Amino acid sequence: MPNRVSLLIGTPKGAFILDGDASRTTWTMRGPLCEGWSVYAIAVVPGSNILVAGAASAWYGPAVWRSDDLGETWSHSSDGLTYGDDGPRLTQVWNVAADRFGTVYAGVEPAGLFRSRDAGVTWEHVEGLTNHPTRPEWQPGNGGLCLHTIVPHPADRDRVWVGISAVGVFETRDGGATWDLRNKGTRQEYGPERYPEFGQCVHKLVLAADGGERLYQQNHCGVYRSENGGRDWHEITDGLPSEFGFPMAAHPRDPQTVWTIPLEGYGRMMPKAAAVWRTNDAGKTWLQSGEGLPQHGAYLGVLREAMAVDRMEGVGVYVGTSTGQVYGSLDEGRTWRLVAENLPRVYSVEAITLE
Repeated sequence: MPNRVSLLIGTPKGAFILDGDASRTTWTMRGPLCEGWSVYAIAVVPGSNILVAGAASAWYGPAVWRSDDLGETWSHSSDGLTYGDDGPRLTQVWNVAADRFGTVYAGVEPAGLFRSRDAGVTWEHVEGLTNHPTRPEWQPGNGGLCLHTIVPHPADRDRVWVGISAVGVFETRDGGATWDLRNKGTRQEYGPERYPEFGQCVHKLVLAADGGERLYQQNHCGVYRSENGGRDWHEITDGLPSEFGFPMAAHPRDPQTVWTIPLEGYGRMMPKAAAVWRTNDAGKTWLQSGEGLPQHGAYLGVLREAMAVDRMEGVGVYVGTSTGQVYGSLDEGRTWRLVAENLPRVYSVEAITLE
C-alpha cells in the first residue's frame, strides 16, 4: 500500500524533490538536481525507481536526464534525441511521460515525439507524427511550436494522445505509425475559421479514470470534455471566471472530477485572489476553492505542468506557482496549505506515491 508521497519539481534552476512523511504534512527538500539546467517536466517509470526529466540549457541545448535511484544521482540520457543532420535542431524537451508498459516518451520543440523502449536510455523519433500531412501548415503558439502534452492510454500500449501548440490534439492507435486529428468541437477565436480541423491552441490534456475514453482539455479558448477518445469535444467552460488557463489534473479514481486554474488571458495570472476550481460532475458545475491560498494581491501564474495529484486514499492536489511556492491540499482541493516556498519559478510538479 502506498504510504508516502514525493513531489518532483522542475524549475529554471534545476529539479527539486520534496519527500513527504506518511501524513503529507512535513516535507524534506532535496536539490537543486540537474543543476544549471532548466527542467520542464519529470516522470517516473511505473514499477521502478527510474526518473526521467525533460530539460534544456541555453549553452548546451536540450537533453533528457535520467536517475535510477529516485533522484539521488542523475546522468544524461539523450542518445538518439535528434532529427538528424538534415532535420531541424531541437531547442527544448517540453515534456516526458511513461506508460505502464515501460515505454517513455519525450515531447520536443520544434514539435515532435520521441520514444524510448529501454526506460529512457536511448531514443527513437516517432516519424509518423512528424510526417503527418498537415505538418507543413503547423504554426507556433506564443510559446513556440511545441509538443507539450503526452497522454498514454492506460491499457493499450499502441494508443497515445499528444497536444501541440498551436496545432491541436492528435491520437495514434497503431503505436505511432499514423495519427488522427482530434479537434472537432474546440474553438479557435484568433483565426479566420472558428472550428477548424486543426490550428487550435490546446494547453493541457488529461485522461479521466474511466478506462480510457473520457478526456478533459484546457484550451486557449475554453475547457472541454470528450466521451469518445477525442473524436468529439463538448465545451464545459460555463461557470468558470475565464476560458483561459494552462494547468489541469484529473482525479485518479473518479472520472467526474477534474481541477483547473483559470487565468487572465493577457497577464497569464490569477486575478488578485488565488483559487483552484474543480468539478465533481464532469463539468456541469464548477466549485471555487481558495481557503489557505493568498487572497489579496496574489498575482500568481501557474504553468501547464505545475499541477499534480497523488494516488493516496484522500487524494492530494498540488500546485506550483510562478513565484516559487508549492501549495498542497489533502481534501481534494477544498482547502490548501503551503508546502514549500522561495523556490525558483515552478515549471512542473509531479506527485509519486511510494511504499
